[in-house]
Amino acid sequence: MAKKQFKAESKRLMDLMINSIYTHKEIFLREIISNASDAIDKLAYLSLTDDTVKTKRSDLRITVTPDKDKRTLTVSDNGVGMTAAELEQNLGTIAKSGSLQFKADRSGDTDKDKPDIIGQFGVGFYSAFMVADEVTVLTRRHGEDAAHCWTSSGADGYTITECEKDEPGTDVIMHLKPDTEDEHYSEYLETNRLQTLIKKYSDYIRHPIRMEVEDYRQKEKPADAGDDYKPEWETVVEEKTINSMVPLWQRPRSKVKQEEYDQFYQEKFGDWQPPLATITTSSEGTVTFKALLFIPSNTPYDFYTREYEKGLQLYSSGVLIMDKCPDLLPDCFRFVKGVADSPDFSLNISRELLQHDRQLKIIAAALEKKIKNELLKLMKDDREKYEKFWAAFGRQLKFGVVDNYGAKKELLQDLLLFTTSKEGKLSSLAEYVERMPADQAHIYYVCADSADQAAHLPQVERIADKGWEILYLTEETDEFVMNALREVSGKQLKSVSDPDALPETDEEKAEQEKQAEEAKPVLDFVKETLGDRIKEARVSKILKTAPVCMTADGPMSLEMEKYFSKVEGSASPMGPMKAERVLELNPAAVPFAALKSALDAGDKERAARYVEVLYHQALLIAGLPIEDPAAYTELVCSLMN
Repeated sequence: MAKKQFKAESKRLMDLMINSIYTHKEIFLREIISNASDAIDKLAYLSLTDDTVKTKRSDLRITVTPDKDKRTLTVSDNGVGMTAAELEQNLGTIAKSGSLQFKADRSGDTDKDKPDIIGQFGVGFYSAFMVADEVTVLTRRHGEDAAHCWTSSGADGYTITECEKDEPGTDVIMHLKPDTEDEHYSEYLETNRLQTLIKKYSDYIRHPIRMEVEDYRQKEKPADAGDDYKPEWETVVEEKTINSMVPLWQRPRSKVKQEEYDQFYQEKFGDWQPPLATITTSSEGTVTFKALLFIPSNTPYDFYTREYEKGLQLYSSGVLIMDKCPDLLPDCFRFVKGVADSPDFSLNISRELLQHDRQLKIIAAALEKKIKNELLKLMKDDREKYEKFWAAFGRQLKFGVVDNYGAKKELLQDLLLFTTSKEGKLSSLAEYVERMPADQAHIYYVCADSADQAAHLPQVERIADKGWEILYLTEETDEFVMNALREVSGKQLKSVSDPDALPETDEEKAEQEKQAEEAKPVLDFVKETLGDRIKEARVSKILKTAPVCMTADGPMSLEMEKYFSKVEGSASPMGPMKAERVLELNPAAVPFAALKSALDAGDKERAARYVEVLYHQALLIAGLPIEDPAAYTELVCSLMN
C-alpha cells in the first residue's frame, strides 16, 4: 500500500506560526535582525570562497528605519539577497530555512571555515506578522540585476513581482497594525524603544546595526559671545551604531581590563557596586561555550525571598535566548550572575526556551566545577575578600549542603567557614583538620547563639581542657549542616554534647555505672518532680565541674527544636516539634550534694525546689525559654530565706 502524505491547512498553520510560537511580541525584531545578520554572513562567506564575489567587510551593515508617517518599520541589510526562486522557497514555504540549507550545503567544511549562521527553523520571519498587518520584502541577489518584491498580509497568501532596487541585499518593510486598547504597536516606531530591544536581544550581532537617533548637544559658543553667554542646546538627528557587536566574553581575558568587566556587570545586572569576583571560562570539544560570571559584592535585597530568580543570561551565537536560564546554575550557587554563550545549544522553534539536553547538562557541570575552583582560589589567595563573600552568601552554601538530602555536600564542604575556639577566627574544615593533634580523633562542634556563649557552655569544658579546637556553630542551619556532612577527611563530626565524644576506658565506664546506681534515688525523684517536661534524668558523662546541663535523646537536638519553633508554619495539630529533653546532673558538684542531702533528710518540698532551680538553670544555659520567669524568680528568692 502506497504511503499517503500528510496534509496541512495552510491558513491554520500560518496562524499558528504567527500567534502561537512566541511568548512576547517584541521578539519579532530579534528574529528579523538575525535573518539580516545571516544574509550578511552568507555574503561574507561567499566572498572568501568565490573570487567573483567582491565585498568589503567594513561596508556590511544592518539598518533599522522607523517611519511614523507611513507607520512602517524597515530592517535592511546589504547581504547576499534572494532570487525570485529563493523567495518562493524560503518565504513561500513555511518552515523552509534557507540558512539551515546553507549550513547543510557546507557540512564538509572545517569548523574554522563554517559560517556561524543563526537561523535553523525557517519560522522566525513570520514573527513580523505579530506586529504587522502587511509585510513587504524587497530583495536583490548579489551579482544579479533583477530585484523582486514579496508581499503578504499573512494567512491570505503572498505575491511575488519584479521591482527596482539599487543595491543588492534585502529590505523587510513591516506595516504596523493599528493600536488597540490592549496593544500599542506604535511603540515599535519609537527610537528609544527600538534601541532598548536591539541592546537586549541583538547587542552582539557581529555586524553594525545602524539607526538614526535624536541626540542633544551643546551648540558651539559664538566667537563674539560675551561673559553673560548662556550655553544653548540643539536636537540633532544622526545615524549611530546601536549594538556592541563584539561580546566582552569573546575577547581574551588578557585583553580586557577589570574596569571593563566591572562596568559590564554594573550596567547589565543593575548593581551599584562592582562585583566581588569575575570568572571567565570557555570550552571547545564536545560542547563549545564561553561564559562570563560574576559574584556580587553584597547580598541582593530579595535574595532570600521567593521572588528572587536565579539564572544566567543565555546567548546562542551572540543572540539573547533567555534572560535567566536557571538550569545552568545549581541552587547553592544561585547568587552567581553572568552570561553563557554557545552555538551548540538545542533551541526550541521559538528560540525563547532551551531544550533540556545533554549539552545543557555538560555546560552546567563545567560551570559548577569552575565556580567552586574559583572560590577555593579566592579563599587561598585573598582571604579577606573570601570572608566578605562568606558574609554575603555563606548561608546559601550551608543551605546547599543540607538541600536535597546532602546531594551537593562534597561540592561545598571545602567552601564552608566556621568560627572556632582558636582565636575566634573563621576557619575552613580542611584548615581545622590540618591543625588537629595526632591524639584527637574527631572534629568537635558546639551550637550556641554566639561564639561567646558557646565558649562558656559547661559541656565544652572537658574538650577545651584537652587543648582541642571546637567549631562554634552560631547559625540556625549549622547543626543540620553537621548532620549532612557527618565526616570530613575521614574525621567524624562530633557534638561536645555527645556522650561518646571522648573515648572511655573500662575503668571509667565501671565508675560511671557505679555513680549512676548510687544516684538512682535522686534521679528518680528528679524525673518524678519534672514529669513529662523531661524524658530522663541521668548522671552526666559530659560535665566536668558544672552542676547541670540540658541535652536531648533521639534525632532532634535542642538547636533543631529552637529552629523549628521559629520556622513559619511549624505549628501543627500535634503541637510544636519538641526534642526529647534529658536533664544531666554532675554528682560531683555541690548542688547535687545539696539535693541528695535534702532527700536524705526527708525534706521533699525543699528537694523539689532544688530540682526546679536546676531544671530552669539548664534551660537558661541551653538558650531555651522559661515558661514562667516570675515564678522562677520567686522560687530562687524562696531559697534565700
